[in-house]
This record gives sequence, C-alpha cells and structure tokens, in this order.
Amino acid sequence: MTIENFTPREEKRSERKKSAVDEKSPLLPSRQDDGSGVNEFSGASFSGAVFNLSTTIIGAGIMALPAMVKELGLLLGVAMIIIMAFLTEASIELLLRFSRPRKSTSYGGLMGDAFGRYGKIMLQICVLVNNIGVLTVYMIIIGDVLSGTTASGVHHAGVLEGWFGQHWWNGRFFVLLFTTLGIFAPLACFKRIDSLSYTSALSVALAVVFLVITIGISVYKLIDGSINMPRLLPEIIDISSFLKLFTAVPVVVTAYVCHYNVHSISNELEDSSQIKAVVRTAIALCASVYIMTSIFGYLLFGEGTLSDVLANFDADLGIPYGSVFNDAVRVSYAAHLMLVFPIVFYPLRVNLDGLLFPSARPLLRDNLRFSLITVTLITLLFLGANFIPSIWDVFQFTGATAAVCLGFIFPASVALRDSHNIATKKDKVLGIFMVVLAVFSNIIAIYSDAYALFKRDSSPRN
Repeated sequence: MTIENFTPREEKRSERKKSAVDEKSPLLPSRQDDGSGVNEFSGASFSGAVFNLSTTIIGAGIMALPAMVKELGLLLGVAMIIIMAFLTEASIELLLRFSRPRKSTSYGGLMGDAFGRYGKIMLQICVLVNNIGVLTVYMIIIGDVLSGTTASGVHHAGVLEGWFGQHWWNGRFFVLLFTTLGIFAPLACFKRIDSLSYTSALSVALAVVFLVITIGISVYKLIDGSINMPRLLPEIIDISSFLKLFTAVPVVVTAYVCHYNVHSISNELEDSSQIKAVVRTAIALCASVYIMTSIFGYLLFGEGTLSDVLANFDADLGIPYGSVFNDAVRVSYAAHLMLVFPIVFYPLRVNLDGLLFPSARPLLRDNLRFSLITVTLITLLFLGANFIPSIWDVFQFTGATAAVCLGFIFPASVALRDSHNIATKKDKVLGIFMVVLAVFSNIIAIYSDAYALFKRDSSPRN
C-alpha cells in the first residue's frame, strides 16, 4: 500500500530539486539550494534512510526505559516496548498511506489536508512541545553525566567532579553553558540538515558503545553471581502504586516518536517505494536496542535504577577497571546526545517559524529571523535544563501530551476523518483503538502524577 504513496514524486524529482522551499513542508524540508544552482543529490540509499530514521528515534528516551521496567517489572516492561513498536509502525503506515491522495510530502501537509489550517497548526504546536521536551531532556542528561545529580538525598557524582573534584567551573550551570555555547549553538547554526550527516553517524556509533559496555558489565556480573533475580511483575500495594503503572506509557511513547521526520526521509529516498521497509527495519532495530538496554540496565542496578540510568554509573560496579567503564559509558552517551541535539533542533526551528511567520519568505533566506529564532530557542532550552530536576518529569509531560498526539492520536484521527474515502474497516478499528488507548492511559498518567504530587506535598503537615 505504501509503495503507491510516493511513486508519482519520482517523475518530478528534478523539478523538486530546483525549488527553494516547499510550502507544504513545515517540518524537515527536503534538500534545498539557495537559488544559486541545482543540488546534485540523487537520492538517499535504503541503509542511509534506515540510519537517519533510527537516529531520530534513539535519543534520550532510552535512558528512562530501565526505570520504566523497574516500575512495570521485567516481563510487563519488555512487553510494553514490543507492543509500542508495533503500534508505532502501524501509525506511521497510516500516515504514509493517507498521504497518497493529495501527494502530501509532510506530516503538516497531511494534517492540513485532513483538518485544514487548524489541523496543521495543532501539529506544529505538538512538534514544538515534544521537541522542546526532548531537547531539554538531552541537556538534563548531559548535566547529570558531567556535573552530577542528587536523587532521594543521594548525590551521584558527575564525570568532571570525579576527575577534578568539585569546582565552580564543573558545576551544572557552567557545564551546560559551555556545552550550549561550544557545541549546541555552532551545530544548530547549520541551515541544511545534510550538513549534520557525519555527526549523526558518529552519534550512532557512540550509542552502540554505550550499549555494548552496559551489556558486557551485566553479563560479567551475572556470571560472577553478584546480580539478584530481577522483579518480573509490578508491585501493587495500593491504588497509588496501581495508577503509577500508567506513568510508564508516556515514557515509552516518547521513546518511539519519529513521525515528524518520516515524510522528509521518504522525500530523500532514491526509491521512495522502499519507505515502508525503511520504517519497519528502523523500528525493529530501535526496539531491539531498547529491549537490551532496558533488560541489562535493570539487571545491573535493580531497584536502585534511577530515572536517568546514566546517573547510576557513578558507583563502584565491582568489576576490574570499573571506574574506566563507568566513565566510558557516561561520556559516550553524553557525546551521543550532543550530536543528536541538532537533528531534533532542526524541525523545532522550522515549525516555530512556520507557526509564527506562515507568510514570510523562506527561513533559510532570512538570516536575521533565522538567528533570532535559533538564539531564543537555545536560551529557553538552557534555562529549562537548569530548572527541571528530572528527565522522568519531562517525559511524563511530553509523553502525555504532544508525543501521544504525534504518535497515535493524529494518525488515527486522519484515518477516522477519511477525507478521501480510502479507509478500510481495519483502519477505523485501529484508529479507534489507538485514540482510546492514548487518551485513557494518559489521563490516568496525568492523574497519577497529580495524586503523587499532592500526597507528597501534604505528607509533612500530617
């Protein structure tokens, strides 16, 4: 079904390369030139597309998955990751297939076709909320890794603190300030996403380093017999502990959200009929990485697993050269997030510009507007990372709002709206299921968060 979605675009590939900006692409635009000549790019390969989509998916969400497994237990936690992988693939397939009638080349164009201008605006707002939350999490994790964090009254030392001791220059504020000015800002100033391809490749390699080391440590400790049997099912003591189970759903949803980049990756494919296989391969790859990280991260730290599992890598692991492996795990993944940051920042900037200046000339040709939006967004992200204490809080908020809309509610709504009468009975049943699941689980998650917050605030007075 998906093969037909984008075939007509192949005949117009040369014309598309000459256009400066596609007005229907509020998200990542396809390759553009500055009007000076034709871009010679002939199309992305299958492996390149899988790589790009996998990079979009694997980010900070992986760090919260071991804590999710701790909440749900090993069996239910792994089952949740697998179920969400299938639902994500199904939701993306809906997006691609329903893009065919009007040849929509972006998520925003599809929403505009189905629901008009306000549908497109809703999508842009959700991309803003989701990507701001994700990028804030990136910065929080980098701060936790390099300068340390405190959870439940226990301080977990950062890498720089362990190397040099506590100083003003390796505190959270100055570490994030240096990272923002020295790394994020320069990478965010690239006007074309193609310029980030090499940093994306390096970021994936660093993520693999993190996973391999984590698995190796866990296997060593399993053989050594120093790891206890993990809890397979959740502990349900009262209504509060039962409701808390639902807070894991937004975390898993956020870990899979990549929908805002799917059309862009399809647009760049040399053979756009391969996009369905690209999506399935990328999701299968990411689900495998997520499962392994969740299992071995939880095995390694058990009930002491933190919301950001990287923060756990500050203690003695009880293995030879444990401190070296600790630092390698943390530094490799912190560096990975630094390099993934601009990939997520790019659609954030484009969507904010499309929301605020829908009729303005292309952003790439307005240096002043480009600079102001870039500086404003980076400043807001920097402040958020310094004042939000936990990645779990951010994931619950973005997962329960924007991420669930991007991943489930909007694709299901497009199928149920069925503007061109192409939806099958299966599509409509799947759409209803996704909407009900998303709305119910996230209402419970929000209620659980609020209940826990009020209970914690009232306990000192009691």
